[in-house]
Amino acid sequence: MKSESSGRILIVDDELQIRRFLRISLASQGYEVIEAENGEQALAAVYTQAPDVVLLDLGLPDQDGQQVLSAIREHSAVPVIVVSVREREEEKVLALDNGANDYVTKPFGIQEMLARVRAVLRRSQQARGETSSNYYISKELVIDLALRRVTLRNEEVHLTRKEYAVVERLCRYAGRVMTQTQLLKEVWGPTHVNDTHYLRIVVSRLRQKLGDDPQTPALLQTEAGVGYRLLVEAATNPGV
Repeated sequence: MKSESSGRILIVDDELQIRRFLRISLASQGYEVIEAENGEQALAAVYTQAPDVVLLDLGLPDQDGQQVLSAIREHSAVPVIVVSVREREEEKVLALDNGANDYVTKPFGIQEMLARVRAVLRRSQQARGETSSNYYISKELVIDLALRRVTLRNEEVHLTRKEYAVVERLCRYAGRVMTQTQLLKEVWGPTHVNDTHYLRIVVSRLRQKLGDDPQTPALLQTEAGVGYRLLVEAATNPGV
């Protein structure tokens, strides 16, 4: 398995300066870099060069980046970080619904970008090699998907069916944003995708039960207008 500081990164951007900036920064951290300046080149690189992460701009000259993202997802589960000047919540939600793992708005700090690349690589490696379905935040809180059991300070936390269903799905997306639409559709069904108040109530109760401060949540984070992110990490032995 590759270390977190290695991997092949595909940069998809029609701006030479952006590609050069990212190439130099990523190469300095030990990453192999592939470049594409349009959607056609990007798809060819995904299919033939097997990148570990794709950094995808949405404003490409030959087709919209959202289309490229959808095309990638038809054939590949490679982690995709959208990197775009588009700040509208609708664009972010669409990208995440189309299968993006993360969304970064230009301009961005290189340290933030490197951290996001490390994070998606780590989650991808865990997904490929994970031997346990335990998830943990600390020694105090353990979420065991195999046993459908949640414990806080060694005491079992009793969740309703809907509360557990939300936790389970957020764990599957560990560290990624899951949109409100995705959660509502998967937990409540396709006829409830507009019933966002259901989700707000469940999230509020989860924060109380899981010991997450509702005023400054660090575990179950809200991405305003988009969805929720659960900050957990997979672990084979969370009690260590």
